[in-house]
Amino acid sequence: MKPTEPVSTADPCSAPTAAVALFRSLGDPARLAILRRLAEGEARVTDLVVCIGLAQSTVSAHLSCLRDCGLITSRPQGRASLYSLARPELLDLLASAEHLLAATGEAVDLCPAYGTVSAAEESVR
Repeated sequence: MKPTEPVSTADPCSAPTAAVALFRSLGDPARLAILRRLAEGEARVTDLVVCIGLAQSTVSAHLSCLRDCGLITSRPQGRASLYSLARPELLDLLASAEHLLAATGEAVDLCPAYGTVSAAEESVR
């Protein structure tokens, strides 16, 4: 898609509720870490617990959210389940986000609403 092409033919002034839900599901650091790990290949809950460093119940709750959003799938393997990305397009979305952050990362970090750098830290820069 070229930058000048519209993303959708829907009314640009209407709230894109599906897109909002998608980006909310990606907006949690733990869920994003899970997706980034699954971009490398299938993983069990225990693998994700070790990778992310959260309690198994917390990781399982995030996996349920991602599965309910249609972003991941699971398949049984013995007594465990193996999780993987549901759609290859998700890899493209994650890569696009990385490219966008490479270009605008400092502005995103300094964003007063969602940034990670506080005003005190910025005054030191």
